Amino acid sequence: MEGETSWISHGVENSTNAAVNFDSFTELNDETDKDFSAVSLDSILPDDLLERILAYLPIASIFRARGVCKRWQDIVKSKRFLWNTSHVFSQKPWYFMFTSSDEPVGYAYDPVLRKWYAIDLPCIEKSNWFVASSCGLVCFMDNDSRSELYICNPITKCSKGLDEPPGPKFSDYSALAVTVDRSSHNYHISVVKSKQVPENFFQWDLSIHLYDSKETRWTTILSEILTGWRGGDESVICNGVLYFLVYSTGGGRPESQHGLVTYSISPPLHGYLMRSFVPVPCSLTCGRLMNLKEKLIMVGGIGKQDRPGIIKGIGIWVLKGREWDEIGRMPHKFFQGFGELDDVFASNGTDDLIYIQSYGAPALLIFDFNQKQWKWSQKCPVMKRFPLQLFTGFCFEPRLEVTP
Repeated sequence: MEGETSWISHGVENSTNAAVNFDSFTELNDETDKDFSAVSLDSILPDDLLERILAYLPIASIFRARGVCKRWQDIVKSKRFLWNTSHVFSQKPWYFMFTSSDEPVGYAYDPVLRKWYAIDLPCIEKSNWFVASSCGLVCFMDNDSRSELYICNPITKCSKGLDEPPGPKFSDYSALAVTVDRSSHNYHISVVKSKQVPENFFQWDLSIHLYDSKETRWTTILSEILTGWRGGDESVICNGVLYFLVYSTGGGRPESQHGLVTYSISPPLHGYLMRSFVPVPCSLTCGRLMNLKEKLIMVGGIGKQDRPGIIKGIGIWVLKGREWDEIGRMPHKFFQGFGELDDVFASNGTDDLIYIQSYGAPALLIFDFNQKQWKWSQKCPVMKRFPLQLFTGFCFEPRLEVTP
């Protein structure tokens, strides 16, 4: 299929080796080598200059460059080249779309070359696992016991299993978030667990657990009983602050069914959690949180005034202090373009791109935060095979130099 690319895995050797190996990249169409067929710089450029030039290529083009000649292959596989890639501008985030309700299979979309690639994700066993990403690393947590956690680089396939987080083993709701330091590549992973107090629907036991990669251990940094509110599955970390959505457990006005709570994780600050409560900007059918260049962004389904549980549009807000500033609202033609859009939907973003997709179709819409523009991705190379087939996904930065 035109525009589809396979990502063929050959395994990843120990990252401490002198040469770093990562997956090869193979095109399936006839245009594979057009970019390089008429170019020969071997006798012109020294290695260090050629390394810097290749480091500015899109990730997919770097994989293709390995097939030009042995010299280019040795350069691209060297540790010095990986160091060069870490000092150029960040790559545009890709979006991985699961194409099965059970199996963790799908395609990744590259917004630079506007192509879909077939990628095998490491570690993850089912498409309904929790997923969070930051600076090239992706964290997975199983959706059953919430005890299996892995962190990996989906491009190089380097991965690491983590110890089970503390707290209730079978929580009713869990929210996963990760943040990676761009200089040291140390990372923190947070898991917010919410469990109903026995025989009391209005009270929920909420706890926050934090993993520090430098200390290689989990710490429970907060445990508190919430009354009238519970945690959910939406959380993100921005500038050392954990943000997560809470949901009303009964009564209240329609516009008060969602709320935002903040908690500092570096260093952890102790105090009554609900004092940080921030109301949402309007009645929402759902909310999706994301970190765009250390700014907290929320994408939300806007409920109808007379029927707040029914979606009438999608808005995008940025949090400034304790106030929400609307930065975009999906134009009606794009809203209609989804066909039948459920009251809840998938949305994820990083850097300056936000991806939005309906659970019921593989259509993918992109919002450019800087240019304030909406556009569709290239058509995903998968078709809906049966009415109840669901689609979801996540975005991540394609990086070569970051390892768990």
